[in-house]
Amino acid sequence: MIYNLLSTTPAPAAAPTPGPSILMSLVSLGLVFVVFYLFLIRPQNKRDKEQQKMRQSIEVGNDVVTIGGIIGTVVSIKDDTIVIETSGDRNKIRIQRWAIQQNTTPKE
Repeated sequence: MIYNLLSTTPAPAAAPTPGPSILMSLVSLGLVFVVFYLFLIRPQNKRDKEQQKMRQSIEVGNDVVTIGGIIGTVVSIKDDTIVIETSGDRNKIRIQRWAIQQNTTPKE
């Protein structure tokens, strides 16, 4: 024990240093979620909405590229299926609307 020089009573012990609080841990975890939302989730949702809008705006006569890389011209549209014509041989392929990756028709 450490004694005070002027008195015979022992000196008070030093208070233990507190560790990181639960509140600080929750705040840092919340910041991680905010960063993930701003840099990963939000931009992906924006790209998905743009893709959906592009797929809904396809019309007969548009040139499109499918996810598999097939290039063709839209011949007919029915609900969720699209028929495209794919070459000089006039081959026709029926595909789902979600399978279109890009509309290559020049915009006016």
